[in-house]
Amino acid sequence: MIDFRYHLVSLIAVFLAIALGLVIGATQLSGPVLDNLRGQVSSLQEDKRELEDTTQTLQTQVDADDAFESAVAPALVQNTLTGRSVLLVLTSEDVPTETVEEVTALVTEAGGTITGQLTLTPGYSDPATESALQSYVTTPAGRPAGVALPETDDTGQLVGALLGQTLMVPPTGAPVPDTAAVSTVLAGLTALDVLSADSDSVTPADHAVVLTTGTLDGEDAADRTDTLVDLVTALDAAGSGAVVAGDAASAGENGLVGAVRDDPETAAAVSTVDNVTSPSGRISTVLALGREREGTSGAYGTGEGTQPVPPLPAATP
Repeated sequence: MIDFRYHLVSLIAVFLAIALGLVIGATQLSGPVLDNLRGQVSSLQEDKRELEDTTQTLQTQVDADDAFESAVAPALVQNTLTGRSVLLVLTSEDVPTETVEEVTALVTEAGGTITGQLTLTPGYSDPATESALQSYVTTPAGRPAGVALPETDDTGQLVGALLGQTLMVPPTGAPVPDTAAVSTVLAGLTALDVLSADSDSVTPADHAVVLTTGTLDGEDAADRTDTLVDLVTALDAAGSGAVVAGDAASAGENGLVGAVRDDPETAAAVSTVDNVTSPSGRISTVLALGREREGTSGAYGTGEGTQPVPPLPAATP
C-alpha cells in the first residue's frame, strides 16, 4: 500500500531532477547556445549593412537617372505640341503641386499652351450630389446653347458631356465654345462645390491632361471611379485626345489609371501614364499628347503591359 511518505519522496525526486536539469542546462548548454545566437546577430547585422549599401547605391543611380531625364526632357519633347493647347484637370487636391508645375513646364517646353487648371472636389463623384448636378446640367441655366447631352439619366455621363463640349476645341473645325459659356458652366459647377478653377480665364483646349493620384476607397469607390472615367472619355471625344497620368497606386484597383486600362474601349481611345511623378513619366505624358493628336493611344510607365515611353516623333529633315 502506497503511503504519504512514498508520495513525498517521489515529489522531492522530481524537483531534484528539474533542478539538476536546470543547472546542467545553464552551465553546459548556455555557452554553445549563446555563441550560436551571437553568430546569428552578427550575420544579421552584416546583412543589414550590405542592404543599406545596396539601397544607397540604387538610390544614387535613380537620382542620376532622374537628373539625366530632366536634363534631356526639353530636347525630347521639343516642338511636339507646337500650336496646341492643353487643359489640366486634377482629380483631387492630393495631386502633388510639384507634379502639376513640372507637367506645366514641360508642356510649355514642347511648344504647347496651358489654357487653365480645374480641380475636382470629392463632391464631383459623390452619389449624394447626383440629383443637384443632374438638375443643373439638364436645364437651360446650366446647359449653354449648342451643347447636346446624351439621352441618359447617368449623371456622370451628363456632366462629362457638358464639360467636354464646353472646354474642348472640336477637332472637326466646328465652332469653338465661347468664353461666356465656359464661365457660366464653371461658375455653376463651382457653386455646387464639385470643382474649382485656378483662375477666371480658363479657355477651351485641344487636349486634356487628367492628373490623378492614389485610389478611391469606400463602398462606392468603383462607382465614383466610373464617374471620373466618364469625364475622361467625354474630354477625349470632344477634343483631340486626352491623357490620364498618375502614380503607381492609381494604376491599381479603384485607381483612375487602372480603371481606364481595364476597359478595352476606353484604353483604345485614352492614353495612360502610371509614373507621372518621375521625369520619364512626365516626358511620356507630353509625348502621349502628341500621339493622341495623331489618333494613337497607349499605356506607358512601369506597370504590367506598358511601354516605358511613347515612340519619339520622327525627326523633320
